[in-house]
Amino acid sequence: MCRRSRSSEREGATAGARAARGRIAILLGAALLIGAALASPALAQSPPRLLDAPRAAGSVGERYDGLAVARGDASPEIVALVEKVNAERRVVYAERAASDHAPIEAVGRIYAAEIMKSAPPGTWFLSDTGQWTRK
Repeated sequence: MCRRSRSSEREGATAGARAARGRIAILLGAALLIGAALASPALAQSPPRLLDAPRAAGSVGERYDGLAVARGDASPEIVALVEKVNAERRVVYAERAASDHAPIEAVGRIYAAEIMKSAPPGTWFLSDTGQWTRK
């Protein structure tokens, strides 16, 4: 019969606790990565609040394909901002389409739905039929 000393029992318990903490840390890290992956549509808004004021004012709208559009007599600064944001969105959409083996148009539409949810009240949206609606 083998007897363990109290110190060896404590060492075993301490090692077990360390292993459990390590597993918890790995699970938390994985959860953070999954959360970041699910939140990636926000990346397409680059940064998401950048267009809020012009969208609420009606000088920028959002299209069904996930791209922004300058509306009416938008200033040259607004037009340049829309072009910058769209260039960044196109990169994100292309990367996501490549990683998901999906058509870039489908990715853009998914992002458009997310943008629509987070856009401020007053934002105009252009449907694929050419119809403008206001949030």
